[in-house]
Amino acid sequence: MEQEYLLEMSPLCRSMTDKGHTVRLEIYRGPDTGWTLEAVDASGNSTVWDDLFPTDQAALDEALRTIRDEGIEVLVGSP
Repeated sequence: MEQEYLLEMSPLCRSMTDKGHTVRLEIYRGPDTGWTLEAVDASGNSTVWDDLFPTDQAALDEALRTIRDEGIEVLVGSP
């Protein structure tokens, strides 16, 4: 019998729009793990950070820093 793996979703998840592009910032964790940060664009392309974050706020801060410093385009793939 398979054991169900439940993810905890952060209340900080949100959509961000800049320069005509929208990404959904998903922040989640499994039991006893750090927080995962994933950005999903309108075409369903996904960017997942390699490192886990100690808090959901730290994950959101990293996403916002990336968008501010590198531009939202780095999180948008091909349609």
